[in-house]
Amino acid sequence: MAALLGLRALRRLCSVALFLSQLYVLSGRAGSLMTTKHSQPQSTFAKSLTSTSTNTPYFKAAESTEIPSYVTKCPSNGLCSRLPPDCMTCNTNYSCIYGNPATFDCRVKPHVHCVDQNNHEQENFTINMTCQFCWQLATTDYVCTNSTNCMTVSCPRQRYNATCTVRDHIHCLGNRVFPKMLYCNWTGGYKWSTALALSITLGGFGADRFYLGQWREGLGKLFSFGGLGIWTLIDVLLIGVGYVGPADGSLYI
Repeated sequence: MAALLGLRALRRLCSVALFLSQLYVLSGRAGSLMTTKHSQPQSTFAKSLTSTSTNTPYFKAAESTEIPSYVTKCPSNGLCSRLPPDCMTCNTNYSCIYGNPATFDCRVKPHVHCVDQNNHEQENFTINMTCQFCWQLATTDYVCTNSTNCMTVSCPRQRYNATCTVRDHIHCLGNRVFPKMLYCNWTGGYKWSTALALSITLGGFGADRFYLGQWREGLGKLFSFGGLGIWTLIDVLLIGVGYVGPADGSLYI
């Protein structure tokens, strides 16, 4: 009888142990499922951030809106045929006959807007010009650098190397900036009329030479009383014809 009671107690203990083990297993599965559900969105979000930061930038770079420098020279909505050469690209024909009229096909550059005679916007147009290179233009069609180092009053007359640039409204073939040898032609502000008047009135005291910046000659005339009048008469003649000029080598105004 005692053995039967012990066997029943053992069975109950086994049932309780089995129930507790099943409960433990079920609680472990539920916890793993909860952990998976909560961690999956986080991993997906992390992947999305990783792929975004690795492959493509999160913020797109702003498109360049820089306007080319030549646009400032191009009048807006003006006639295309009157645009400066820097505002267009032309198919120049270097086989044209020098001095004869020539027609070239042109196209406006980006960011440039122009119209035709009927006020219609256009991109392709033609221009008429004379067939000649830029360095063959008239002196009034380009601007050159000036030199203040060469002597304008000399024999033979001195030249200097200048850099010339064609004016904006002039069309020509070749480079629009070119070197050229020019005669010295600059002034220091001395007036020919003032120098001549001083030579006639106060030339015996060297006033004309002092005015022109020739201090040595002026002192010589001053202490010799104009070379007893002979030097004074000679200077009147030389300044009158323009042979004697400013000491810095410039021209009279």
